[in-house]
Amino acid sequence: MGKVLRGRSGRRRGAPDTKGEILAAARQVFGERGYDGASVRAIAAAAGVDSALVHHYFGTKEKLFLAAMEIPFDPAAIADAIMDDAGGAGVGERAIRTFLGVWGQPASRAPVLALLRSAMQHEAAARLLRQLVTRAILGRVLVVFEGVPNGALRAEAMVSHLIGLAIVRYVVKLEPIASVPDEELVRLIAPVLQQYYDGAFE
Repeated sequence: MGKVLRGRSGRRRGAPDTKGEILAAARQVFGERGYDGASVRAIAAAAGVDSALVHHYFGTKEKLFLAAMEIPFDPAAIADAIMDDAGGAGVGERAIRTFLGVWGQPASRAPVLALLRSAMQHEAAARLLRQLVTRAILGRVLVVFEGVPNGALRAEAMVSHLIGLAIVRYVVKLEPIASVPDEELVRLIAPVLQQYYDGAFE
């Protein structure tokens, strides 16, 4: 019989609680060190397992981060939906439609809502939210703004607008924006988001 592999804590690798403990360790390490400062090796050490087991369960550090934050959507797919084959034409409408499509599903918005609420009260949660925005969301949207003058600033303005909308519509639930139909929001906000992409910049 082959040798049973164990992590530093003595648990058998792949034990039923291992995946959950890796996620708990990831939240702690990401919270303390930030995305760039956190390594898979450090997370594995905090969980008492080998780095290979972390890669086995989650693949890349970004996928581990998204799993730790309980984000049930793929930022890369969202960026692709916003970009589309039309490039910059209609990017504002695609952005707001994609945003409302994700937030319209309770399973998708629940973990992000929890993080938004926590970020308003706790610095550790705010730090994790900043990492989510900069690494998983803004980093993808920047691809859409590639070649656009002051693209980074414009992309951040678009993402900030959408996060503000999320807070008002889903956290504060300010009326009438909290209950207005999606199509009305698309008509109202899409032209503003489009200006972030192709408006004049002094």
